[in-house]
Amino acid sequence: MRFLAPFIALMVASPALAASGPFISLKNTNFIVLLAFILFVIVLFYYKVPSMLGSMLDKRAEGIKSELDQARELREEAQSILASYERKQKEVQEQADRIVEGARKDAQAAAEQAKEDLHASVARRLAAAEEQISSAQASVEREVRDKAIGVAIAAARNVIAAQMTAASANKLIDGAIAEVDAKLH
Repeated sequence: MRFLAPFIALMVASPALAASGPFISLKNTNFIVLLAFILFVIVLFYYKVPSMLGSMLDKRAEGIKSELDQARELREEAQSILASYERKQKEVQEQADRIVEGARKDAQAAAEQAKEDLHASVARRLAAAEEQISSAQASVEREVRDKAIGVAIAAARNVIAAQMTAASANKLIDGAIAEVDAKLH
């Protein structure tokens, strides 16, 4: 059936029927072309060209199929690698968020510590200033007291000098010498 169909098609073809004169004649070019074609087809079948073409097409189909399978495997591998990188990117983003949050907390803690240190420093400076003020006040009070004592001594000296006579001065000197002598011996 395989060989019969092309032959029937050739016989029914209109150019073969359109030739003038007897069809089976060596002077009929259509007949010669038909014989050459049939001979060519027979040679092709003798050397198994259709089976070779079929096997080549089968090999080509198998090659294409293997390339498609390989492409599918590569695609799946690429998808798995992409998913892996997306997971890694997500993990890195989470880690970066944790680092930023930790840095934010550290910055807040450092700000609080700086605020406490500033308050402590201000308190120390206030205490030092109050101490300096109290020291200056005590120093001024001492100076005022010393000046008052000096003024009082000078006033007392002037009053005593004005009221004292030579005899009362000699009595005071003798009393002081006796007191010193009693304390030393």
